[in-house]
Amino acid sequence: MGTVLHVIYLFSFFQMLFLFQRCPRYIQPQNLTQNLTSVSEFFLLGLSDDPELQPLLCVLFLSTYLVTVLGNLLIILAIISDPHLHTPMYFFLSNLSLADIGFVPTTVPKMIVNILTHSRVISYGGCLMQMSSFILFGCMDGMLLSMMSYDRFVAICHPLHYLVIMNPHLCFCLVLVSFFGSLMDSQVHNLIVLQLTCFKDVEISNYFCDPSLLLKLACFDTFTNNIILYLTGAIFAFVLFSGIFFSYYKILSSILRVPSSGGRHKAFSTCGSHLIVVCLYYGTGLGVYLSSAISQSPRKDALASVMYTVVTPMLNPFIYSLRNRDIKRALCRFLNKTI
Repeated sequence: MGTVLHVIYLFSFFQMLFLFQRCPRYIQPQNLTQNLTSVSEFFLLGLSDDPELQPLLCVLFLSTYLVTVLGNLLIILAIISDPHLHTPMYFFLSNLSLADIGFVPTTVPKMIVNILTHSRVISYGGCLMQMSSFILFGCMDGMLLSMMSYDRFVAICHPLHYLVIMNPHLCFCLVLVSFFGSLMDSQVHNLIVLQLTCFKDVEISNYFCDPSLLLKLACFDTFTNNIILYLTGAIFAFVLFSGIFFSYYKILSSILRVPSSGGRHKAFSTCGSHLIVVCLYYGTGLGVYLSSAISQSPRKDALASVMYTVVTPMLNPFIYSLRNRDIKRALCRFLNKTI
């Protein structure tokens, strides 16, 4: 897990250097009504223009940020400190918590800073960096959830061969595949956005740099780029969701063959938390997509994005800790040792 984290930090450092080298020059604000051949910054619309709501939003987002980071960090520390949890299932869970810790800081801190400084400006390089990190960690969440469904499939359908199939080498390789697959997806988005040399406007109707909104700001036809992005996303989501659906189809078939109701309940309880997180992750993602396609209000689209970018990562630690006895015991032991 530490090796993967080091790779992520190293990649982010070199990517930031690359983005700042590609950052175009500044254009005067009075020319914003014309097509912009070069920009050095964008303006984030945010969630509300009401000055009275700004302190409340700041406190709310700061609280969710701290709860998310602290909750996922406790999950990781509890798994590391308890030898009984050094199993493939909890290895994937710790990496999922690590991805959530990286996912939330891509959007929330910038929004809090903008509220405190009464500014909505984000630099061109910062926008691309935010977009790249957002896609990287968001895709890692989806891929790790798919890996965890495969782990539950092997544990329930092939229990006698579980430790042989889900060996440490395979688990580490699956995490690396999820990282590099997510990295490839984020770089596809980056390469497409870097081709945009002309913008109609610099105001992004959200509180973070959404790649689809950046394409809408382009002053030339981006139909081909949109097709590439949506096709890449559709293939990515289809492969992941198909793996989860197939795994749970096999799991359900195996559970229904268990003769006793107690055995069925015990078998299904091992994957109940994961199933809730999967429904939450894909449900909020689909809801954001549908709301943006139907709604014509940028504010409503931004509010819908909060569910996907903030609420879901915050709820994951609670779902796993409240529904999992092993995690609760490990957390209690860790907290007792610490205190």
